[in-house]
Amino acid sequence: MPSVPIINISALINKHTNPNAIAKEINIACQKNGFFYIINHGVDENLQKDLEKYSQHFFALDKDTKMKIRMELGGKAWRGFFPVGDELTSGQPDLKEGIYFGTELNENNPKVVRGLPMHGKNLFLKEVPEFKKCVLDYMNALTKLGHHLMRGLSLSLNLDENYFNKHFTNDPLTLFRIFHYPAAKNQTQTKQWGVGEHTDYGVLTILKQDKIGGLQIKSQNEWIEAPFIEGSFICNIGDMLDKMTGGFYRSTPHRVLNKSGKSRLSFPFFFDPNFDAKIHPIDINKGSHSPNESEYRWDGKNVYQFDGTYGDYVLSKVSKVFPQLKQNL
Repeated sequence: MPSVPIINISALINKHTNPNAIAKEINIACQKNGFFYIINHGVDENLQKDLEKYSQHFFALDKDTKMKIRMELGGKAWRGFFPVGDELTSGQPDLKEGIYFGTELNENNPKVVRGLPMHGKNLFLKEVPEFKKCVLDYMNALTKLGHHLMRGLSLSLNLDENYFNKHFTNDPLTLFRIFHYPAAKNQTQTKQWGVGEHTDYGVLTILKQDKIGGLQIKSQNEWIEAPFIEGSFICNIGDMLDKMTGGFYRSTPHRVLNKSGKSRLSFPFFFDPNFDAKIHPIDINKGSHSPNESEYRWDGKNVYQFDGTYGDYVLSKVSKVFPQLKQNL
């Protein structure tokens, strides 16, 4: 059994049941290692299978075809495809390719009219015609799940169940990525990080894994595996929830190493604060807890010193992931 806890969240999905026991499990998981599996989450299994199938169809296409929707064409919306080696983690190229998606907004949407970065339309290929509906349906399902989980996180901190919805996530910035980690071509690539050590930026990540594995998390200063579990998602908290709780809940470093000799797919969905939300500490009873940031921050940065909106924070981060696209923001 994995060291990461498995939480049955059916009582969060069904509002007619008492979720307090789940909230306690979330509280322990977020304090201990910042990661937890969820089961009985209500996301349709057939939709997930279709997502894997169409993703495999997409990544099987030749590079020139995939580059028809390259990220440079997404502009400020920050959407589209990137090839292997184009995404950087801590300045180092990752051994993966992928597609960036976000909430689908047309050109008349007020946020798009404002020219707000990371808002707009997604890019899709006509070569995989079923992909668009599948991706958008999946994002809608995960957005609903995200709201359920934020209720659980509110209760886990002994707050009103709608606290996060009222203050930070009533209009969440939802971002979705599909990553393909190709099979290693040589011995050197078996030791190259698919994604290097990092923490996520926002509040909550909901990750769908395939059966290949490779995800590692740094739990209590020790790297452990977080393997695939049938019927589950794995969740982790990000920098903004770490900041909000003053380190009571920590954004845990994680990384990916694909040693399987096979191609790997992963599907991270980011449920983050409203783009314009001012990030401020939450008044919670932490007892004698006093975090020492230097003990665990992977990048030597101090997230508690950040002052601004979530949009300020996320833009400062993504512009380092794709330096060549920074001018679009």
